[in-house]
Amino acid sequence: MSLNISNAEFIISAAKKSDFPADGLPQVVFAGRSNVGKSSVINRLLNRKNLARVGSSPGKTTHINYFLIDRRLYFVDLPGYGYAKASKAEQDRWARLIDTWLADTRLMTMGVQIVDARHKPSDNDCVMEQWFRQCGKPYVIVANKLDKCKKSEIEGNLERIRETLELDESVPLIPFSAEKGEGRKELLGLILRNTGLQ
Repeated sequence: MSLNISNAEFIISAAKKSDFPADGLPQVVFAGRSNVGKSSVINRLLNRKNLARVGSSPGKTTHINYFLIDRRLYFVDLPGYGYAKASKAEQDRWARLIDTWLADTRLMTMGVQIVDARHKPSDNDCVMEQWFRQCGKPYVIVANKLDKCKKSEIEGNLERIRETLELDESVPLIPFSAEKGEGRKELLGLILRNTGLQ
């Protein structure tokens, strides 16, 4: 039975551990810095305009947002990291919340880390990638904002992302454009395969 990807609903904005759904359904977690277009990638995957709220300014996701897909799978949207304009106390609260979620390795089925295709990954990106690596669960790196790169830059940029994150050859790196839909099919295929829903 194939997954009806457009049958998606927002479930909860979790602020603490007791809010996290623990019903045994697969959970695909999305992580990335606060202005990398995480919500746009989720919306593009689901073929929805604004299920995941796209903020006019970065750092709008302050809780862990859960979306239930076809009643068989969760997309889990973590708060964006590295947002400088939030207060130190607020950044610390987000970090604690993310750490609490990541500490329970039973929750995650698969990780999706979103980086900016135009730039070298940040130190925070490297820390996040190392966490995914140590977790031992399948994960994928998505290089978003491909539409903002010149064609001649893409190959070199992807190579730089792979080198900076020290990616193993087995870790997929998907060039992606939330704007135009490039990479959607590949990412969706990996998600379905890794969650056993294909």
